[in-house]
Amino acid sequence: MIKLCLADNHPVVHNGMKSYFSDNPQISFVGVVNNLDSLLDILGKKTVDAAVIDLELDGLTSISSVKSLVKEFPETKIIIFTNLAEQIYAPNALKAGLSAYVHKSAKMEELENAIKKVNEGEVVFSDAVKKNLALLNKGKKSERLYRKLSSREIEVLRYLSEGKKNKEIAKLLDLNEKTISTYKLRLLTKLHVTNLVDLVNKAKTLDIV
Repeated sequence: MIKLCLADNHPVVHNGMKSYFSDNPQISFVGVVNNLDSLLDILGKKTVDAAVIDLELDGLTSISSVKSLVKEFPETKIIIFTNLAEQIYAPNALKAGLSAYVHKSAKMEELENAIKKVNEGEVVFSDAVKKNLALLNKGKKSERLYRKLSSREIEVLRYLSEGKKNKEIAKLLDLNEKTISTYKLRLLTKLHVTNLVDLVNKAKTLDIV
């Protein structure tokens, strides 16, 4: 029996997944939570074979936070299940040591298969992720700008696009404000823009927001 924990902000996802897996003889839920603190509590107290986590989970501010989960709970396979653009976030998520990345547009059968495969030691991309990455690798140079960005730069760009100020982003990512300013300058240079408005528009064209 695979012991599963779901960490997602939305009750509709909780209810949908519990309903889908209710009669599954191979998978059982040991926890369903809606924030990072509750997830850490479950992982610290219970045996969890796999954790299905949304990158937008309350309290989860960066890929680095997920990487910390991988290090702190090596026996738990971490599966990202999110709406965030896969071509942007999947490569960095997998570099962080995660076991799988499944976009929420995928069928539940794909998520179920990913859970079973990572439990057997495999690393899993959804078919949609593979397809999108393959297409982008063949695309025009302008369509591959995101590949120049580090995972931290992508996170800063995401928060800038949400209208957050440097001070707010620094607090979220546990960095100082000057460091955020440095990342902002790097983003302007790498994405060939000269101001914040154009930077946000570029983020939208790259599906970072």
